[in-house]
Amino acid sequence: MPTNVIMPQMGESIAEGTLTKWLKKPGETVKRDEPLFEISTDKVDAEIPAPSSGVLLEVLVEEGKTVPINTVVAVLGEVGESAATPSIPAAAAAPAPAPMPTAPPAPAPAPAPPPAAPAAASVPAQAPPQPGETEEELLRRRSSPVVRAIAKEHGLDISGLAGSGISGRVTKADILEVVARDAPRPEPAPPVTAPAAPPTPPAPSPAPAAIAVAAPVAVAAPAPAPAAPLVTFSGSAVIVEPMSAMRRKIAERMVESKRTSAHVTSVFEIDFTSIARLRDRVKDRFAAQYGTKLTYMPFVFRAAITALKARPLLNASISGDEIVYHREINLGMAVALDWGLIVPVIRRADDLSLVGLARAANDLASRARTKKLSPDEVAGGTFTITNHGGFGSLFASPVINQPQVAILGVGAIEKRPKVVTMPDGSDTIAVRTMAYMGVTFDHRLVDGAEGDTFMSIVKNTLENERWTELESL
Repeated sequence: MPTNVIMPQMGESIAEGTLTKWLKKPGETVKRDEPLFEISTDKVDAEIPAPSSGVLLEVLVEEGKTVPINTVVAVLGEVGESAATPSIPAAAAAPAPAPMPTAPPAPAPAPAPPPAAPAAASVPAQAPPQPGETEEELLRRRSSPVVRAIAKEHGLDISGLAGSGISGRVTKADILEVVARDAPRPEPAPPVTAPAAPPTPPAPSPAPAAIAVAAPVAVAAPAPAPAAPLVTFSGSAVIVEPMSAMRRKIAERMVESKRTSAHVTSVFEIDFTSIARLRDRVKDRFAAQYGTKLTYMPFVFRAAITALKARPLLNASISGDEIVYHREINLGMAVALDWGLIVPVIRRADDLSLVGLARAANDLASRARTKKLSPDEVAGGTFTITNHGGFGSLFASPVINQPQVAILGVGAIEKRPKVVTMPDGSDTIAVRTMAYMGVTFDHRLVDGAEGDTFMSIVKNTLENERWTELESL
């Protein structure tokens, strides 16, 4: 029997997902638990494994489509088996209504001659205005900025078009099709050139010219023409593409954070020389014994945890006019991806040893880059750390991850000359391993003195702590 592949629920608060990429094509063999397709939700991108082994008989949801959870997106079966889908309509009842109603109207315009097609495009929209919705809100709900730009350039009314997208949304393909159909309008006379063609003696040359003009307009060649002006912006050529679901969510959260918190950043210079020497001495044995790399970040995590225990205000949140103090320290660690940014969370980080922090950080970062995280692993953070120095940045002012009130930024850890005071009180210039680290805090709750005290504890821990856990290595 064929097996239905459904859009999974990637967390309690997730109601829909965007199918971003099929990893198999129809007809290809799939093994159970082998990655079958990729999805993007408002919290995480993930690869979805096949529920069973077999052949991908049919793909029901195209790439780029957003559908509710439990929607059937594909059918698996045996070689030569028919993709019988008696249960698919029931499971995919939500997305199905959009294409179904469009089938009956199609035959009606079919018999009509081509010139009447533009008029048919002016039928009432499939998605009527909602109560209290303005015309502008309707247009935004039923189209993208690119579609609205095309419509404006060609004088088209989007509200009168029946789109092929979800809930009647007008897609770029829809608007370009209407533009192509409208192209012949400036030449109503040429269609009557048939009788003009017989009198070849009077004007043989004009006839081919008229045909040459009509032929290109009849085919889809004019479609690229209207798009040409759209690929120029301020006189320059551009490429326009929609944001991914993750990019849209990042944009929303960054703007929301800037509107919510009063951002202030305080930067300290940290001497990592003793940690650098210790790490160089034990990192190979650490990897052999514990099966994970020893980077600088576990030391930073431990210093931040020490400071958060001493200054719990930076591990708090604001709820209306109330301060919420978190009893656990759940460290969010920003991970840069090729397609965006994600912040997995090390839960109860204050209960972990240096080894435990290293293992947790490396595991989360690895699974974030291979799309193996669950939504629960990117939620519930109380304080975030971002290592922007991994890309060479000396210091930065990162944006607070709401609803948190602070974020710690780690600059590039590098060797540079530094004035050092010797035991006898004299000064000398030495080569030290240094870094700039800064805390960005919400000034609605955290004052400058509180933020600087926090950073002083971080600095003292990193420069003077004895890392006894590593002494035995």
